[in-house]
Amino acid sequence: MTNEIFAFADEFGNNSFDFDVQGSHFIVASVIVRADKLKDAEQHVENVRKKYFQTGEIKSSKVGDNHTRRLIVLRELLKVDFTIYAVAVDKRQLFTKGFQYKKSFYQFLNNLVYKELFNTFPKLILTVDEHGDNNFMRQFKKYVQKKHIPDLFGGGDFGFSKSSESILIQLADFIVGTLGRCFDEKFKSKESSQYLEVLKPVITSIQHYPYSARIVRMDDQYVEGTYNETVATIAIQSAQQFIDSKMAIEQEEIDRVNCAKLLLLYFSTYGLKSYLSTKELMQHLNVGRDEPMQIHYFRTKIIAKLRDAGVLVVSSSSGDKKGYKLPSSIEDMHKFVSHGNSMIIPMISRLKIFRDKIKLASHNEIDIIDRPEFASLFKLLE
Repeated sequence: MTNEIFAFADEFGNNSFDFDVQGSHFIVASVIVRADKLKDAEQHVENVRKKYFQTGEIKSSKVGDNHTRRLIVLRELLKVDFTIYAVAVDKRQLFTKGFQYKKSFYQFLNNLVYKELFNTFPKLILTVDEHGDNNFMRQFKKYVQKKHIPDLFGGGDFGFSKSSESILIQLADFIVGTLGRCFDEKFKSKESSQYLEVLKPVITSIQHYPYSARIVRMDDQYVEGTYNETVATIAIQSAQQFIDSKMAIEQEEIDRVNCAKLLLLYFSTYGLKSYLSTKELMQHLNVGRDEPMQIHYFRTKIIAKLRDAGVLVVSSSSGDKKGYKLPSSIEDMHKFVSHGNSMIIPMISRLKIFRDKIKLASHNEIDIIDRPEFASLFKLLE
């Protein structure tokens, strides 16, 4: 089937809360590949393996702290047509003692990862590494088998594979290891921002939990006074609440959830001023769709509906700030109001001119907005 989606997942970190010797984060990353791109992806990653790892597997641990080598390998791997969906849990923010028990910790993670993957891609075919250290993945398999109903969701499968037998599991290993070096306090370095920048074109979603742990980071480029914590916090909450409230099955709802995730990702990871262009957003959202979406659909069925649902999505069409983002300042909100004002007021003015001309010509017998469906407009013009 052309619309089948394959995912290859791996994990980083463990359930330990001894932060003096263990890392701060637990991350699950999935490499998403369309069925029609699968063979090409496998061939390219295999070529990268032979070139940089010779007879061994592609493993993040083999590159370790060699920043230059990691960037070289990443750039080679990004020639593959894939996207990244990830869940990153900051264990330092899990204050309930129950999380310190492996069973409770994994049960909590199961729901997060399941919602991220199978609710986004109902026809997902997920494969994970079966090596002994992947304890979470083994528990996740049991959770999926119990939770997932293939007939209801239109398909979906889950399997184990040895990393030595799946070159795309090796890709997932390298990706999740790199993300670990971006977020985990034990492994983070000054190069972390470079990794995220290189991965930017292929990261579609990183769900951070709890999100309050990553509440709005200030951008160094922001001039004092342009950032408003209240606006930024409400913007984050509006997107997160929308994502959490949806069990997306229909394509339109899936598209809207994915769009909200993208806006949240860029807001928290790539700076408060970063706008996502229509082209960039559509490129990410087209992953997993049978037919690429059209611009009219994107604007009316996704952006407009997100705003209708209360997600604070602002836009700009000026200079290098073209596209959409979550607001982080009063200035962002003013731009949105200004954009609406520039369209709404002239349109109302035209309606008034049309109405007045018809009323005048008909001696007030014809009022073109005197219908029940135009009641709100009638009150506005009156």
